[in-house]
Amino acid sequence: MTVEVPLSVVVLAAGQGTRMKSDLPKVLHCIAGQPLVEHVIKDALALKASDIHVVYGHGGEQVQNALSAYDLIWAQQTERLGTGHAVEQALPAIPDDHLILLLYGDVPLITVATLKRLITVSVTEAGNDALALLTAKLSDPTGYGRIVRDNDGNIQAIVEQKDATESQLTITEINTGMLAVKGKLLKKWINKLDNNNAQGEFYLTDIVGMAAKDGVPITSANPTEISEIEGVNNKRQLAGLERAFQLRQAHQLMESGLTLLDPARFDLRGELIIGRDVSIDINAVLEGQIVLGDGVTIGPNAVLKNVSIGSGTQVHANCVLEDSVVGSDCDIGPYARLRPQTTLADKVKVGNFVEIKKSTIAEASKVNHLSYVGDTTMGSNVNIGAGTITCNYDGANKHQTVIGNNVFVGSGTQLVAPITIADGATIGAGSTITKDAVANKLTLTRPKQLSVDNWQRPIKK
Repeated sequence: MTVEVPLSVVVLAAGQGTRMKSDLPKVLHCIAGQPLVEHVIKDALALKASDIHVVYGHGGEQVQNALSAYDLIWAQQTERLGTGHAVEQALPAIPDDHLILLLYGDVPLITVATLKRLITVSVTEAGNDALALLTAKLSDPTGYGRIVRDNDGNIQAIVEQKDATESQLTITEINTGMLAVKGKLLKKWINKLDNNNAQGEFYLTDIVGMAAKDGVPITSANPTEISEIEGVNNKRQLAGLERAFQLRQAHQLMESGLTLLDPARFDLRGELIIGRDVSIDINAVLEGQIVLGDGVTIGPNAVLKNVSIGSGTQVHANCVLEDSVVGSDCDIGPYARLRPQTTLADKVKVGNFVEIKKSTIAEASKVNHLSYVGDTTMGSNVNIGAGTITCNYDGANKHQTVIGNNVFVGSGTQLVAPITIADGATIGAGSTITKDAVANKLTLTRPKQLSVDNWQRPIKK
């Protein structure tokens, strides 16, 4: 859909959020690793808004810093005098002929599709400007403003819970707070608001009655899911929306062909690109940019952050992979860790309790057990024995280890960098190698084995 008139989005993000019981402003609490308000900003960007206005108050500097990557227009609400007053702070910077879309920084799950429907009904079939409201029907509408319609179904007013009559409280259609209307109309109505109500605030909802009085059509649209309109006021609600959002992502990915063994135990905090026949087991956490090639399987309790994995690779249980590139047909884990700047070529094996850091490992090499490889360039068809470590840190600086092709390193070996192990070299088990190892020869360090007479094992006191 293309918006026919310029669109200005106003995001209200000035609430203090005292029920969150946190020093962090409410709108900066996260869902899927992203601040609540950032979800809303991204929706506005997807709508190709001409400008995005954020009304801030409590913790304003923190909010501005968190959203510094975006081109936003900021408006400060210094006093908390109601939603009408909050919206008023943004209006001077918005031209009269723009369509204003009002969103909330603590209502993060609203979808672009729903907002497009709302924008569409802001103009009637006859082409007249309308006040478009996003409404929903709830089985329990307690706490929400009620949509009051006449006998013909036309919206006449919104009545807040504390101001509603007994009969109005039985209405199940509620106001979500989100609306779309031309700037010139909203400015006119905002100027007429008063605070003669139970809360002593300037209710934005009073503009609905003004619109009806002025003969401006009042239209409505509805969300696809109730979670789209739910706000966050406490940690329980935050957790509830986290699950709703994750389940939404899981369903979308499964429709694209992903196999999730349990979509209720899946967390994506970024973007996931998948090939065909990809499978992810329970409790996997995916952060940042993740690419999984055809036939990749991810075991339970894995953590992947900014990782690209080639086709056919298996990542077993309890692995942590971060800022790494893994080739095709590799076998990782269980209990393996790939730290940043690690690159594995095809058919590499990284086994249990192995840590790789800032290293490149060529095709078909194996680091199977209980080893640490750091700041290393490793060739192809290398076998690293159990308990081997590259000693890359001298207490002040990091040093490089270079291992050639077809090298065999025996178990329990220390390679003290800087060092080069040439092609075809064999390192004897238990060695501490401090000098370059010669190609195609056995290199080892091994003192004479001794048995000490008159030695007694210590006894526990």
